[in-house]
Amino acid sequence: MAEVSKVQEFYKDRNVFITGGTGFMGKILIEKLLRSTEVSTLYVLVREKKGKNVHTRIDELFDDVIFDALRKECPKFKHRVEAISGDCSVTGLGLSISDRQKLFSNIHIVFHVAATVRFDENLKLAYAINVNGTRDVLEMARQMKNLKALIHVSTAYSNCHLKEVHEKFYDYNISYEDVASVLEKLNKNEAEMVTPRIINPWPNTYVFTKALAESLLRNNSSGLPVGVFRPGIVVSTYKDPVEGWTDNLYGATGVCVGAMSGLLRVCFSDKDVVADIVPVDTCVAGLIASAWDVGTKECERTPENIPIYNYVSSPENPITWNEYVDLNVIHGLNYPTVNSVWITSVTLTKNPVIYWILKFLYHILPAIVFDGAAVLTGNKPRALRMYKRIHRLSNILAYFSVRQWRFHNDNTVGLWKKLNETDRALFPLSMMTVHWMLYFREYVKGLRFYLLKDPDSTLEIARRRNKRFTRLNQLLRIIFTFTICVAVYLMCVRVLNVVF
Repeated sequence: MAEVSKVQEFYKDRNVFITGGTGFMGKILIEKLLRSTEVSTLYVLVREKKGKNVHTRIDELFDDVIFDALRKECPKFKHRVEAISGDCSVTGLGLSISDRQKLFSNIHIVFHVAATVRFDENLKLAYAINVNGTRDVLEMARQMKNLKALIHVSTAYSNCHLKEVHEKFYDYNISYEDVASVLEKLNKNEAEMVTPRIINPWPNTYVFTKALAESLLRNNSSGLPVGVFRPGIVVSTYKDPVEGWTDNLYGATGVCVGAMSGLLRVCFSDKDVVADIVPVDTCVAGLIASAWDVGTKECERTPENIPIYNYVSSPENPITWNEYVDLNVIHGLNYPTVNSVWITSVTLTKNPVIYWILKFLYHILPAIVFDGAAVLTGNKPRALRMYKRIHRLSNILAYFSVRQWRFHNDNTVGLWKKLNETDRALFPLSMMTVHWMLYFREYVKGLRFYLLKDPDSTLEIARRRNKRFTRLNQLLRIIFTFTICVAVYLMCVRVLNVVF
C-alpha cells in the first residue's frame, strides 16, 4: 500500500498566494499545485498589461498547452484560482485595501516568484521589483494570520562574485538601504551611467538586486516561517506536465534557438565549465517541497534558522557547456527548423582573439553580405541589427560560461531524503532523476515547436533543406581551404623571390 503524501497533506485545503504567476516558472508552479495538490484557492498577483485587465490575462494564461492535462483531470479547476490585481514595481504591490485584507485573512502559503529577469534591466526598475517587491511581500506576510510558509525565489548566482557558494546568507560591502538612498536621487539615465560602479563586483543588475533582496529578507524576517530557494539556470520542462515546454528566449535557451536557426555560430565560453542548468518542472517540484519543509519545521523563526536551498545540477548531475552545445547540435541536426538560415553548428572558445576573428567571419561578414543584398533589392537591411542583439545576449551570458562555481546543496539533498516514496513520485526534485540525453532531445523538439512555431508536418521539408545546407557548407569549406592554401603558397613564393 502506497504511503500517504506528506506534501499533499500539507497543502490540502490551504490557500496560496503567488507573485510572478504569469511568468515562466510561475505558470508551471500554478499548474503543478492545481493538479498535484488539493489547495483550496490560488491567489495569483497579476498586473494589467497592454490594455488587458487581470481577468483577461489569467484566462489567456490558462489557454496554454501546459494546462491541457489539468483540463482533462479537473475541468473545473478555474474556480480554485482568483486573480489579484497588483504590480510588484509599485509600493505595496499596488493592492487595493479589500484585496489586501482578503490576503491577510486567508493566506497560508506564499511563493514570491516575481522578478525582472532581464540581466541588463535599468537598476532603478530592477531594484523596485526585486528588492522593494520583496520588502512589500514581507510586510504583508507579517499581517497574514494563518501563514505557514513563505518561499522567496532567488537565484544560485546571487553570490556569483564568490567562487564557492554555501546554502547560507553572505555579508556584503554595500547595503540595500544605501543603494535605495542613491537611486532616489537619480533618474533612469543617471542610474544607467553609474550602474557599473554601484553593482561591482556583480556582473549585472539582476544578480545584484537578487543579492540585496536576500540581505533585506535576512534582516526583516524574524518570526516568520521563511525559506530561500536559489535555482540555477532554469530551462524547459523535463517531463511534467509536457516534455520540452518553454515560453521564452531567456539565457541559455536564447543561445540554443540562435544555434538552431543557423544564426549563432560561435560563443565565448569555456567548454569545460559546468553549466548549472535545471529543468523548470523539477525546479518547481523542489519549490513546492521546500514550502512543506519550512512549514513543518519546529524551530525558532530567526534569521539564523532560515533554510536556503541551492537548486543546482553540478553537485549530483553535472553537464559542461561543451556537452550542452554538443547535445543541442546533435538533436538540432535531427530536428532542424524549416526557417533556419544555415546548419546547426557552434564553436566554443575562451580565447578573446579567436572569438573576435570567428565572430567576424561567421556573423558580421555574412550579415554585411545579406544587408548589402537587401539594399540592392530594395529591402530593409536587418542582419547587422539582429546580430547586434545576439551579441549583446552572448556578452551577458559570457560571464557565466567562462567561470566555474562550487555550489553546495546539502539542504536540497536533505529535502529529497525527507520525502517518502509517494512524494518522490509526485515531486521528483532530485537532479539525479534527469537523464540529459533524453532531456535534450525533447528540449530541442520543444524549442522547435513552442518557440519557433514549427509544426511536426514541416520536419521532412526541414531535413531536406538541411541536407542542402550541409552540402553547401562542405563546398564553402573546400573553397575556403583552397583559397587559404593558394594565398599561403603565393606568399611563400613572393618571400622566396625577395630572399633569392
